[in-house]
Amino acid sequence: MASALTVLFLGCWLAGHRWVWGEPSLPKPSISLSPSWGVSLGGAVSVWCRGQRQGMRFVLNKEGRHFPPVASNGLEAVFHISNVSREDGGSYSCSYQNRSGSAPASSPSDPVELAVRDPSLPRPSISLSPTGVTAPGADVTIRCQGQRRDVRFFLHKAGDRDPPRHMDPAGDGAEFHIPTVGRQHGGSYSCSYRPPSEPFISSDPSDPVQLVVAGEPGPPALLCLISHIIAGASAAAAGLLLLLVAFLCFRKTRARKGAAPRPSSASPMGALKASAQQDPVYSSIDEGKEPQTLEPDPSAQGLTYAELDIQVLQAKRGKPAPAPESAQPSVYAAINKPRGAPQ
Repeated sequence: MASALTVLFLGCWLAGHRWVWGEPSLPKPSISLSPSWGVSLGGAVSVWCRGQRQGMRFVLNKEGRHFPPVASNGLEAVFHISNVSREDGGSYSCSYQNRSGSAPASSPSDPVELAVRDPSLPRPSISLSPTGVTAPGADVTIRCQGQRRDVRFFLHKAGDRDPPRHMDPAGDGAEFHIPTVGRQHGGSYSCSYRPPSEPFISSDPSDPVQLVVAGEPGPPALLCLISHIIAGASAAAAGLLLLLVAFLCFRKTRARKGAAPRPSSASPMGALKASAQQDPVYSSIDEGKEPQTLEPDPSAQGLTYAELDIQVLQAKRGKPAPAPESAQPSVYAAINKPRGAPQ
């Protein structure tokens, strides 16, 4: 009975600690170079290693050279190589493990090649056949040509993270064939070469050529299209702004006109009162009759009264003038005259 309990206890303990003995192997990391197309002699390059576990220790591997491990709190680590020499060219890979080193390391990453450019090597030339815009489905040939024989040529495409295609020479040049061209093949291409005696020493790249596939705007056409769109949007925005300013000015002008006092044209006395509000000293002269000034009243406080011609007033209102012999009531208008003014 005791032995059975002991076996059961050991079985449970082993099952609970299986993760220690049966820990799965670490997935292999990825590796990349910056810059990716190589570096000139005396320059600097960075090697990036990225794993799938945090808080690990990364190791950079290169045949014939040892790099100290780099601990990372995240998922990746970077190795810097400055003052690059010919010996730095070669194939690199990386791996990672826990910081204590007690667990096995991961499998190495896929290798990446660091090419060191030698400016003393003449640059190659590159050409396309056919030239101009290529129809989808056509066959394209990219020819690279140098000044040295028996060198290996490499074809680079801008923005492509895949390793460059290489081709052994046929004389002093090499041809890269792209059958059944599609839109994904459009882009900027250049080429370089490496001497057979130094497989990781490269020439500087050639001048680029542009492969344009019909139905897809190339970079110059695309930039032109974008600039036209931006210009059109700017012009539309400026036009809307001008319309808004004009509308605000119109509203402001209407508001000012609406606030100005308007005298009544139907009543002559209203016109007289309106002019009296604008000018403190005023007088009214009717055509055809001299105004009769009355004696000032001391209690009037500077007011002067003048008799108005009722016939003229009625004529202004559009009513027929009464007969001259009929008795008409007198109408007086008050004239505000400041004190101390001459009589």
